[in-house]
Amino acid sequence: MTEIASPPAHRRIPVALGVCLASFAVFWAAQRAAHVSMVDLMVYRAEGAAVRAGGDLYALRATSARLPTTYPPFAALLFTPLSLPDTALLRTLATAGNLALLVVFVRLSLKLVGHARAESVWWVAATAVWCEPVWTTLRYGQINLLLAVLVLWDLTRRPAGGYDRWSGVGLGLAAALKLTPALFPVFLLATGLADRLRGGRGGPWLRHARGAAVAFAGATLLAAAVLPYDSWRFWTRMVFRASRVGPAEDTANQALRGILARLLHTPDPAALWTAGAAVLGVLGVAVAVRAELRGRRAWSVCACAVTALLVSPVSWSHHWVWCVPLVLLLWTRGHRAAALGALLVFWSYVPWWVPHGPGRPELHLDGARLLLSAGYGITGALFLALARTSLPRPVTGEIRVKP
Repeated sequence: MTEIASPPAHRRIPVALGVCLASFAVFWAAQRAAHVSMVDLMVYRAEGAAVRAGGDLYALRATSARLPTTYPPFAALLFTPLSLPDTALLRTLATAGNLALLVVFVRLSLKLVGHARAESVWWVAATAVWCEPVWTTLRYGQINLLLAVLVLWDLTRRPAGGYDRWSGVGLGLAAALKLTPALFPVFLLATGLADRLRGGRGGPWLRHARGAAVAFAGATLLAAAVLPYDSWRFWTRMVFRASRVGPAEDTANQALRGILARLLHTPDPAALWTAGAAVLGVLGVAVAVRAELRGRRAWSVCACAVTALLVSPVSWSHHWVWCVPLVLLLWTRGHRAAALGALLVFWSYVPWWVPHGPGRPELHLDGARLLLSAGYGITGALFLALARTSLPRPVTGEIRVKP
């Protein structure tokens, strides 16, 4: 029987690119038809304007929703140029920029999982733009894709255990912009220490963590030099006020804290969340470290990302753009059923199926609605369990992966 040859690469890539551009165009039209406000982008713009005017950054309440400033001062410094263009132009530039970042994010995700076919970038990006975390990121004008690109750029530049003078820069800058990515340097530090306990040197991971710490400190000190009052307020007071970000029970909050708030029908799960987040954080980082020491960088990065999202006080649904490398990893490693299950969850907009909004109906959910309201968090926890069981056991003579 004669085999049908696949189209040559010079034909496959233009077709994939065309499909991706068409998908992006339909997406852009749908966003405009929905009259998206890009409310978070407007908050960023107000922060930039406050920096230029010398205003009180953390007393700011922006847009008609009176949203507060929640990011570290370094982010406000970077937002300063956003106050220059008019609103319509800014929304256009932000949408175009986020679509470009999505392509880069997909490229880095494919590199992370070891998939090298160039046309796959365009096919995956054409599909990924419609998943709820990416859609909502663009809808709000969020910076989630920028943060993810900084992290993946840093962690895919060299193989596991590799290091050079730029190692850690992306992680440090991402953490200086928003605190959630700070778990990645912690994971590298834990990996280096674990390697030393097993008889290794741990040097590359420890140097990588040190590079991230230096980059974070440099960005934070720069912000402190330009915005001393705002920096003092943030690092001594605002950083400890998780309630400023929004109600814990909001159905969009897919972190452990949000799940517990809805499960226990309380806006403040307090001590139970603190204990649960501590245990989950240790277990999640342990999975990531174990994967890293066995040379499974894709598993370690995704495990660390999921852990960070679960233990953060608030992880809005749009923070879960890490579903893209997660699904790609499961698919390329042969866990097809798990990949399709995760795909269904993140592409189904499941957090919005349950009552939410004014009056806090999230505090009165039960049964199936509780499960639906925890869709991303449950998927993340199941991924960590699968990552733990999927890693090969060390064989005699291969106790550790040498850097």
